[in-house]
Amino acid sequence: MLVFDAINVLVPDGLMIPDLAVVDEGVDLSGVTVHAQDVIAVVEIASPSTRVADRKMKPALYAAAGIEHYWRLELEPAVRLYLEHGAYSDRLVQAGQTTAATEPVPLDIDPAHLVKR
Repeated sequence: MLVFDAINVLVPDGLMIPDLAVVDEGVDLSGVTVHAQDVIAVVEIASPSTRVADRKMKPALYAAAGIEHYWRLELEPAVRLYLEHGAYSDRLVQAGQTTAATEPVPLDIDPAHLVKR
């Protein structure tokens, strides 16, 4: 698996640019765009200007494109990480807890460690 920041992801409804994308290693990366079917997971970091789109629009577009994992890191009012899989049902991991995720990659981290204050 490869991780890219701000790579173009082609979905049926257009082009998305997630903050991070986890992509199959065997994907042709000769361009700056990957197809949704080659994306294992996307990560969005919500900010005040993107919070509504990250919560409402993007999960629907990524799910419709068949991307199985959608993770959203929110920094305000407190650091928390939403791990979403399949139909994107939320699993909230707050500061002081750990992800203990096994898919799509093993990840055991406290969201508080993802930001420097």
